[in-house]
This record gives sequence, C-alpha cells and structure tokens, in this order.
Amino acid sequence: MTAQKLKILMLNYEFPPIGGGAGKANLCLLNEFAGNETLEIDVLTSRPEPGLIVEKLADNITIYKVGVHKKNLHHWRKQEVIEWLFKGYFQYTKLLKNNDYDLAHAFFGFPTGLFCRLSAARLPYIISLRGSDVPGYNVRLSVDYKLLGGLFSSIWHKASAVIANSKGLSDLASEFTPDIPIGVIANGVCPVRFSPPECRTYSGPLNVLTVCRLTARKRVDMLIEAVSLALAGEVDVRLNIAGHGELFDELNAFAVELNVSDRVNFLGRVPPADMPAVYRDNDVFVMSSAHEGMSNAMLEAMASGLPVITTRCEGVEELIADNGIIVGESSPRLIADAIVRFYRDKEQLARMAHAAVNRAGEFTWKDVAERYLAEYKKVIAERKLADG
Repeated sequence: MTAQKLKILMLNYEFPPIGGGAGKANLCLLNEFAGNETLEIDVLTSRPEPGLIVEKLADNITIYKVGVHKKNLHHWRKQEVIEWLFKGYFQYTKLLKNNDYDLAHAFFGFPTGLFCRLSAARLPYIISLRGSDVPGYNVRLSVDYKLLGGLFSSIWHKASAVIANSKGLSDLASEFTPDIPIGVIANGVCPVRFSPPECRTYSGPLNVLTVCRLTARKRVDMLIEAVSLALAGEVDVRLNIAGHGELFDELNAFAVELNVSDRVNFLGRVPPADMPAVYRDNDVFVMSSAHEGMSNAMLEAMASGLPVITTRCEGVEELIADNGIIVGESSPRLIADAIVRFYRDKEQLARMAHAAVNRAGEFTWKDVAERYLAEYKKVIAERKLADG
C-alpha cells in the first residue's frame, strides 16, 4: 500500500544567495526531502531582482521566487521587507487557491510567519525560529521588537508548533512567550561534503578561520584585536575571514590601524562549492557572535576537523564539549589567550580536532529532516482529529 503523500507549503523570505544561515539551512533540509515520494513541497521565497521565477529543485520540490529590489544580498532594508510582504502575500494566496496543502512550514516567525497567521483557520502551520525573529536577539532591532511584539505573539500562539534551532534560542524565545512550549530541532551538517583532510600538519602559522556576515552582531573587530594581542605574545597566527557585509571597509581599516593587515586576510564572499577546501586549509575555527541561533559554519568547521574558540551564545552549549574552548567572557584578551593555548599545545589541538569531527557527526541534516517529517505528520494528524 502506497503511503499518503503530504503536500507542504514552505516559506522563507531568505534563500541562497540571499541571507545567511537560515537560507542555507532551508536548502539543506530541502535536499534531504528531494526525491521523497511521500512528500510534495512548494517553496515560497525571494530573489534579488524583480519578477517571479519558478524552479524545480527536484521532481517533488518546486520553488517560487518572488523578486524584490534588493540592494545587499546579506542585509534587509525595511522597504525591502515590506516589498516582499506585499508581493509574497499575493503569490501566497495564489498558491493556497490552486493547491490543497496539508501544512505550512515557515522559516522565521516574521515576516514569513505573518502569511501563515492570516490563513490559520484554513491551514495549520509550524514556525522555525532562526534568531532575528526572536525578541532580544538582535540589538539593532530592539525598537522593531517593541513595535511588533504583539504581532509576533499572535503569530506564535496560532502556530501548531514553534521550533528553535538550539536550546539557547529556545530559552530566549521562552522569555518572550513563557506560555508556549518551544521545541528544539538543531541544525545539521553534511559529513560527506565537509570532512577533514587526510593529514593535517600543524607547522608554520596557526591559521584561524571565521565565517560570517560582517555585521555588528558578529563582533569581528574583537577577533582582529585578539590576533593583534596574540602576535604581541610572539604567536605566529593568521586570521582568515570568509564573508562580506556592511562593515567590510571599517574592519579592513581597523586591521590597518592595529598594524595587522598582513595577518588578517579578508576572503570576501566565498562560493559554497569552495567552502569545504577553505575549512580544510585552516587549523582552528573562531566565532565572536553576541547572539547566534546555531551556527551552520561552526558545524561545518567541526566536521572538517577544526577545534573551536567561541564566545558564549545560543547554540554553543550543544556543540562544544571536548572539541573547543568557550571563553568566559567576550573579550579580545581571552580569545587571544585561547589562540596562544592552541598554538603552544599542538597535542591538545590534534585531540580537539578529532573530537570536533566526532561531535559534528551527531548533527546531520538527515536526522533534521526525519525530525521535521515526524513533526509534520504529528501536526497534520492532530488537525484532522480536531476537525472530526
């Protein structure tokens, strides 16, 4: 007997090349669902030029990309969000009219979750919280959180399930709505694509890598200062920065100001296909984020055999045990001390590199997909029971 096919409408206002980790996570999840004969998925997302295009990711997955006038791939201006809301909702209503969906799955409670809230009487939905859609996560959005707090609460309360991508983000979300249970389905990594080199020798400078959008929340200036302090302690270190963003010029200038521009290498935006080689060419992964749902880059680095140095933020506790160092407080001095520790103790570096691969193996996109599929079936069954 053939299993009944589930028809899912998935929404995300970010999707590669637009945005960061949430779009990448969405694509990885879809890749796991590709070819699943029990699922048919339509995806509503954005593109950086006006106009609608429709693409097939797989026989069972169709992607509808609604174009907006995007100025920067990695930063959303308010007018761009508003443009996508209007254009995206028009396409959303068309999809609802022409299809009999069982469930909607929104990446981000806002703005995408708003569409689901407006059709909640007709279609059950779940929300995947990603970070910036959780009040208190992004200082830059503090005014927006106050203005939209009531709307956020309404969207979350009408959802059949609200799921964060880390225990830390779940705890932050629970501070906003203590009466809603916030589930956790962590991010994953593909161990086939991201793996350590056959032989990594720790000779020459210690190559330290960070991968992120160059925004204030990532605090890359702290890493540049940490490299300056480590160099002052006669540690041979090089910082490689993969990513681009609004602070690119400012951070370059800061490296020059500290006289470390020859030790800080700005790689810019690296094509996804080249990232496995970038990880393998480095020795340590470092992150200084103030807030983070769960870092895709950290998982990819771990799977590639890189020990981690990180400030304390959401998602870290689940990932770091004997495979890295969580600095006690966010300071360039403590990050520098951790760099020095790795540089001077190559045996510990090698042990933690091995532990990083093992730890990353506990987080796979295959497992993420299985858990979301179980959630889909549970919500749909509960809705059918409620409808009699």
